[in-house]
Amino acid sequence: MQLRSRKTAILTAFAIATTFGSVHTYAQNTNEQPDKYQWLEDVSGEKAMAWVNEENARSAKVLQGDPHFAALAETALKILESPTRLPTPDFHVGEIYNTWQDAEHVRGILRKTSLDSYLTSQPDWHTVIDYDALAAKDNQKWVQKGLTCLYPGNGLCLVSLSDGGEDADTLREFDLKTGDFVKNGFVLPKSKQDVTWVDKDTLLVARNWGDGTMTQSGYPFVVKFWKRGQSLDQAKEVYRGTPTDVQVAPFTINDGQGHSAVVIDRGVNFFEREISFYTSGGTKKISVPGKCQLHGMLDGQLLVELNEDWKPNGLSTTFPQGSLIALDLEAVKKDPVHLKPTVVFTPTSQEFFQDSATTKNHLLITTLDHVQGRAYVYTRDANNTWPRKKLDIPDNLSVEIASANTSDDKFFVQTTGFLTPSSLLLGDAASTTLKFAKTLPAQFDTSNLIVEQLEATSKDGTKVPYFLVRHKDIKYDGSNPTVMNAYGGFQVSMTPLYNPILGKLWLERGGTFVLANIRGGGEFGPAWHEAGLKTHRERIYEDFTAVGQDLFTRKITSPRRLGIVGGSNGGLLMGVEFTQHPEMWNAVVIQVPLLDMLRYEQIAAGASWVGEYGTVTISEERKFLAYISPYNQLNPNTNYPEPLIFTTTKDDRVGPVHARKFAARLEEFHKPFFYDEIIEGGHAPGANLKEQANTRAEQYTYFTRKLMD
Repeated sequence: MQLRSRKTAILTAFAIATTFGSVHTYAQNTNEQPDKYQWLEDVSGEKAMAWVNEENARSAKVLQGDPHFAALAETALKILESPTRLPTPDFHVGEIYNTWQDAEHVRGILRKTSLDSYLTSQPDWHTVIDYDALAAKDNQKWVQKGLTCLYPGNGLCLVSLSDGGEDADTLREFDLKTGDFVKNGFVLPKSKQDVTWVDKDTLLVARNWGDGTMTQSGYPFVVKFWKRGQSLDQAKEVYRGTPTDVQVAPFTINDGQGHSAVVIDRGVNFFEREISFYTSGGTKKISVPGKCQLHGMLDGQLLVELNEDWKPNGLSTTFPQGSLIALDLEAVKKDPVHLKPTVVFTPTSQEFFQDSATTKNHLLITTLDHVQGRAYVYTRDANNTWPRKKLDIPDNLSVEIASANTSDDKFFVQTTGFLTPSSLLLGDAASTTLKFAKTLPAQFDTSNLIVEQLEATSKDGTKVPYFLVRHKDIKYDGSNPTVMNAYGGFQVSMTPLYNPILGKLWLERGGTFVLANIRGGGEFGPAWHEAGLKTHRERIYEDFTAVGQDLFTRKITSPRRLGIVGGSNGGLLMGVEFTQHPEMWNAVVIQVPLLDMLRYEQIAAGASWVGEYGTVTISEERKFLAYISPYNQLNPNTNYPEPLIFTTTKDDRVGPVHARKFAARLEEFHKPFFYDEIIEGGHAPGANLKEQANTRAEQYTYFTRKLMD
């Protein structure tokens, strides 16, 4: 559910011991309102779309007719189409690949060049797939969704093509070496699906095989073995989960030494899984804990992230949550029950694992240390221990692994900061060296801007850190137009990011920006996330409220000048803050949100997230969901700020109906709102750069009207 890891800058230290706080009690209304707007759940229905079109036109007349809009849209599009954007590299078959969109390539191209050429200022790019031409040929509104390639690199890939940005996709076999789709190659029709290569002529496929093969969340739970030349109906079933699972997905892990394992990952819920090896003799379940994640393999060692404390069978040692451990592949194959882990990384009170990748001979790990980005190279030695060397990453920047090559020890990391343009650094894991490869030119004026790390105190005493990006000469009189963002869920870490659109359309025009590291995220490990699960979720909302109140106390801004924005789970956060504290904000942007928490399990992929939010089938959890549900908590007698609600028709993850129903109830209560539902884009701000520019221009036009004018 949205937002991959983005690593960050220095933060005031605070004690994790305060994470859990006191048990929250809630006394607000938990009565359930009649649901009169289920007809809007007919996503493409004539009546529902007529309502959407009417609301779109009404809002566009105001926002797109505003004097600020045209210039903001033009600026946003110029940034998004800029030829100086960083071309994100991806290693394949000895070359660098990149997917690129611009004015000429609206749907994008897949292109390639050599590493040496990539490192020059003007790489010699060669187009591999032209998605615009393919869309025209197929008469489809294709949105590319990436490649699934056969290892160790003979060039066969499955190209993912989405209709308008949906999670459901069509897969077609492509040969990177010849630059052509494979004649009579593998083709998988549209479905939500996961596929992995067993060998060049064999796939494991989880998809919609017909009635009774998709979970309540809308994902596959039946895996079949499919050979080249067979029709899909000849594929042989090799694994079956249950309809109540989130999903079942096959994948293959390899390392640079030639070890390989085909894995079937059964998602029991969003955070708990069962992991099995697939072999010609069947599947073997591995006795790893439910809350874990496989991170690949190096030198025959499976790398596993632990998100719960784990005491393996027969051992006296307990491995703490947040650790990365290694398991010997051959030993696990022989005895998948009695496992003997080796510690790779153990969290401290301040440093927490974020992500990893492998080169041929080394392991890369990124962490957050006091919410400051760190990167390390780990190497397994003859004693089966994992000494590490720190990479030279500047302080006060986020860092993430952009790409790693298992054919040698080269890799790319990306660094970024609120006021520091993103840079790509080429690394050599063998020598633990980094050199600049490419840097984004400055996109906005930062000469009068600074970044501060502050903290607020939440209702239960927990210290909640946040970043403040402000002008050096602001007046502490509550007059500064401020936009505040957070996510607060699914163990997603929110860290500094160079955002030229935020910089040009808001900061450069006098605005202030706040990013809050509230509970529910992963900035301080699994415990920071678990503190806000299910009926404890009010802590997340209290954290966000506390940051807002801290801004008032410091006289950085005031309710008249404070706006908030969030998407997906962050859209739910916005909806809760809108209904619980309408007096605190003068602008609320609610993007691709969950808002009807009493029916979220029946909408799109909502059943996937019971592990995060709870379920209406349990009485106490239903009461709490009714209490926080923005759609349920709207009150005709309350004065609300006028929100901007954004969604897309093609969002098959959260779905557009939450946004629709919330807006319809506001309309019923004669409350003002702006509504924008675009067709394409999926769970995103648009399928192409122009759509994205318009979406963002509308948002900053709205913030300008509400907070600056």
